[in-house]
Amino acid sequence: MALELTQAYAEQLQDKEKKIKDLLSPFYTLAIDSYPSKPENFRMRAEFRIWHEGSDSYHIMFDQNSKQQYRVDYLPAASLLINKAMTAVCNALVGNEVLRKKLFQIDYLSTLTDEILVTMVYHRPLDDEWLEEIAKLQQGLAPEMKVEFIGRSKKQKLVPDRDYVIERLPIFDKHYEFKQIENSFTQPNALVNCKMIEWAMTQTKQSDGDLLELYCGAGNFSIPMASIFDKVLATEISKTSVNAAQFNIDRNAISNLKIVRFSSEEFVEAMKGERKFVRLKDIELNDYAFSTVLVDPPRAGLDSETIKLIQQFDNIIYISCNPVTLADNLTTLTTTHEVKRAAIFDQFPFTSHIESGVFLSRR
Repeated sequence: MALELTQAYAEQLQDKEKKIKDLLSPFYTLAIDSYPSKPENFRMRAEFRIWHEGSDSYHIMFDQNSKQQYRVDYLPAASLLINKAMTAVCNALVGNEVLRKKLFQIDYLSTLTDEILVTMVYHRPLDDEWLEEIAKLQQGLAPEMKVEFIGRSKKQKLVPDRDYVIERLPIFDKHYEFKQIENSFTQPNALVNCKMIEWAMTQTKQSDGDLLELYCGAGNFSIPMASIFDKVLATEISKTSVNAAQFNIDRNAISNLKIVRFSSEEFVEAMKGERKFVRLKDIELNDYAFSTVLVDPPRAGLDSETIKLIQQFDNIIYISCNPVTLADNLTTLTTTHEVKRAAIFDQFPFTSHIESGVFLSRR
């Protein structure tokens, strides 16, 4: 069975590599760096609906083709810790109407540090009785796992202890710690994410000057990459992510990185001098000697103004969750820059989703 799974995984990865090679062929014809995933237990987060049948409560998912629901007692893609927590939570629901009543969804966020955050979502208001029962559950699970619980219902969020976990990522010969907050974006495949960061650092390790990062999230790239640049300025629109990024900067004792809450469109206006922003009152853009820009945009890719902005830099690292929009953006970017290296990072085994990256230098 393990051999069959390994072979099936190798075949699907080859298909993805071919798709990337074909999409990039107008811009790049050299070898593509490939970073595979573990075929099992690679996902660090998972979301399930909860189904109640008699005295039983269990996780369900929906078939993408038939849309039919099916029971999930063990999810091979999910981390071992998520699977362990799934079993423990379902066992705890048996006979406990306070925790079980109108519970319709559970979300899990796990880490390489064996911390896990469990969000339980209800179709009813939650009260002190729920807090008492969840405290008992947390205490009962303490010998087995470091778990945090959150209760959610309409316009309500109960946090008995904390709404985040601390992840610890091994990057080359160093570890970096990251606060990962409930209901905010995190990379789903931690080990492949580490390879993705290392790849970006390898491409830029000879770069002089400063780094600009757009769409920085909680500092997933910018915090490790601060070790190879003089200064780093990173932008992010989500206030939650910006707060987490600042926490992570302090946690990792990074002194040459600043985070500013900007959309890419706003930063374009700031760079052009078209608008003055109070959020930049402590940052003088003219003090930066940007040589490299890193972008990790949403599935829609980069808008035309942001493309014009990043074309001003000597080096571009473009991480993409949608190779189709990446190829579309490269049509413009390669009028001024040349693709020097390309990679595929298989964050989502056995799905059609492809994470990829290109490194471009000015022609």
